[in-house]
Amino acid sequence: MSLTVSEPKGTDFILPPAGSHLARCYRVIDLGTQKTTFKGEQKAQKKIMIVWELHGEDSEGGPLVTPDGRPLVVSRRFTPSLSSKASLRAFLVSWRGKQFTTDELEAFKMQNILDKWCMANLTHTEPNADGKIYCNVSSISPVPVAIKKAGLPEGSNPVVWFDIDEPDMKTFEEFPDYLKNIIAGSPEWQMRQMGNQPGLNNKADEDGDMAF
Repeated sequence: MSLTVSEPKGTDFILPPAGSHLARCYRVIDLGTQKTTFKGEQKAQKKIMIVWELHGEDSEGGPLVTPDGRPLVVSRRFTPSLSSKASLRAFLVSWRGKQFTTDELEAFKMQNILDKWCMANLTHTEPNADGKIYCNVSSISPVPVAIKKAGLPEGSNPVVWFDIDEPDMKTFEEFPDYLKNIIAGSPEWQMRQMGNQPGLNNKADEDGDMAF
């Protein structure tokens, strides 16, 4: 499973600085079933991608933006599970600053994390054989009260929820090519394209409400 911000082909990628940064969740994307390799073993697992825009400054006081002024973004993929050992569950507990109740564990909607703010802790990898460094979203924590009192900035990107079982094709077409290729490679997407009809029986686990 990839937990890194990677360099999409054909783009000028800016490595976000390591450290804790104010961030806003603006995308939750259903990637469908993806092949992953862990300790040499290949598996096929459902995956979702959570994407945040970063706000603040780098170590030299410069804004965390692209040359055209857009916020730098980071993402992380998860298996959509709230089992006791699931990475997503631990991640959301850290973000919320509290454990899930029994009722919350039975049903919550991932849409509820959209437009929510947090502190994203980013770490860098060692350079690989090609000299590239990657940025991991290692953890998330609540926004400190002092920052909330000072006032949160305006969000930049529109919020996006993409469900592979009920896809908004306009949203899909606005994704960068590398992301469209990931989604298009899933069996859920391929079956939908072959059937050319909604409602194929590939529904992911149902979600309910989650209080933040």
